[in-house]
Amino acid sequence: MTIANRILPHAPADHPPVPVPRVGVLLANLGTPDATDYWSMRRYLNEFLSDRRVIDYPIWKWQPLLQLIILSKRPFTSGNNYRSIWNEERDESPLMTITRDQVRKLRAAVETRYGAGNVVVDFCMRYGNPSTRDVLDDMLAQGCERILFLPLYPQYAGATSATANDQFFRALMQVKRQPAARTVPEYFARPSYIEALASSVERVYATLDTRPDVLVASYHGMPKRYHREGDPYHCQCQKTSRLLRERLGWGPDSIDTTFQSVFGTEEWLRPYTVEHVVQLAEAGKKNIAVISPAFSADCIETLEEINGEIREAFEHAGGESFTYVPCLNDDDLHIAALLEVVEENLAGWID
Repeated sequence: MTIANRILPHAPADHPPVPVPRVGVLLANLGTPDATDYWSMRRYLNEFLSDRRVIDYPIWKWQPLLQLIILSKRPFTSGNNYRSIWNEERDESPLMTITRDQVRKLRAAVETRYGAGNVVVDFCMRYGNPSTRDVLDDMLAQGCERILFLPLYPQYAGATSATANDQFFRALMQVKRQPAARTVPEYFARPSYIEALASSVERVYATLDTRPDVLVASYHGMPKRYHREGDPYHCQCQKTSRLLRERLGWGPDSIDTTFQSVFGTEEWLRPYTVEHVVQLAEAGKKNIAVISPAFSADCIETLEEINGEIREAFEHAGGESFTYVPCLNDDDLHIAALLEVVEENLAGWID
């Protein structure tokens, strides 16, 4: 990392270096284990499942269960799942690979828009590495006096967007010189995001010999109780599906909205994706496609759960053709939509 420093004519000779002022754009995604072994998985899962935004049961009740039972077994199964999709060439998870590629493209787009060296673009993970605090420290060292924090979640949820913001604010509490800071709101209804989703569907459908009977829009689930307590995630997911259907020009029954990754015994948002695809197969809809609009990058929930477990459930129930529509990842339309979000939220900070 090369840091350009200012020369302060009136400063004493022993004054610490002062970097040239810059604006920072810090993207945040969920996170990834550093490796697939037991202890790497345990550290990652412990951080994730100890987050009160994710699991809000009383600590006295949840932590003994987590530490003594769940974390003694789950790192083995989760490690096996991660190994099935691991990027062996880079020795990292696909989420890490894709997020890095997204940031590389967005950084180039931002440089074209604002000029070289004026805006620092980087990413952090809510759980695991690179941590929010480490990346924040690095951006401050590069002179970022203003930082735009962008959680890579199109729809808002307390367990995703809010906990990412929480971690950013906690990191800010620990630094001597706080930058001015802004957080980016959800962007699920932004036309450029919907256009990117629709284009990805059209691109995949153009390669198929048989048109799927239905497109299943599978979103990450959450306890139904969170919805009743005011979390807008469920409504925003439904609206995303509707806007996607309208942009594609399809009929009212062409896209089904479902929820995946159910955890624990509490009732979560329904219908559950794994159950719904079985019902579709049993009802005679033998050809389906599945898209994951809540994920900005392919990850364990899409590559292993959807394209693995959920696909197998559909085929076991008699389904014949299962098409997975990849996440937007570093697709050019996705990067253009993110650049639009960045431009809008940097207004007044940089021209």
